[in-house]
Amino acid sequence: MVDHGRHGIATVTASVGTLLTLTMTGTLDGRTYREVRDSVIRAALEEPRAVLVDVTALSVPSESAWAAFTSARWHVGTWPAVPIVLVCAHGAGRDAITRSGAARHVPVYATAQSAARSVDDDVAFRRRAHCELARNRCTLPRSRALVGEWLTEWDCREMVVTASTVATIFVENVIYHTLSRPTLRLETMDGRLTVAVHDGSPQLPVRREHANGSADVVSGLAIVAALSQVWGASPVPGGKAVWAVLMPENRL
Repeated sequence: MVDHGRHGIATVTASVGTLLTLTMTGTLDGRTYREVRDSVIRAALEEPRAVLVDVTALSVPSESAWAAFTSARWHVGTWPAVPIVLVCAHGAGRDAITRSGAARHVPVYATAQSAARSVDDDVAFRRRAHCELARNRCTLPRSRALVGEWLTEWDCREMVVTASTVATIFVENVIYHTLSRPTLRLETMDGRLTVAVHDGSPQLPVRREHANGSADVVSGLAIVAALSQVWGASPVPGGKAVWAVLMPENRL
């Protein structure tokens, strides 16, 4: 099936076994960003084993626009938790995707065959866990306990202190700055650990520094930035996800 978008993006959808493949042509820019993102989200909501997006023929003048695929991934991350994988046949495109940072969350491969194999590997080696937390005095110790339980089960005990610190900061921010119940999520693959907290507020967090504040006062997000490889926030249906990526060298 070919879908011609409102702004000139053409998407060919095909099913290969339990995989869903989207082949996109046109230009990914500010006008088509949401169109591309939403096409990927709609495909994932059909709950295939994975969504493979062939972007070989997609023109992307600004590398920052590759974030459309990162955004799509976070939209479907909690449910239906379907992997999104990019396929790009030329090295220049794969290099651009990597430079943009999108490959940290949406891996890119040279062929559909290697992308499909990666999905099989992903099922074997990816670990995920999530839990919706209450809004009471037990929430913070509960979040720390869950991090410890999950990472011990995954044989990642060395990351418990760092991950618990990051999770506590994210959960505290939800409790103090929103009316939502936080949902804590951990995901690990290839030595990379992602700590994420979802909430029902669309307001994205901002790291603030106060000129008249004490030099001894360090914001929670500044601590997250110091402890992680990268952190950020992404809109998701009904709110946002705030996340941080930790590597073995980030352990405390």
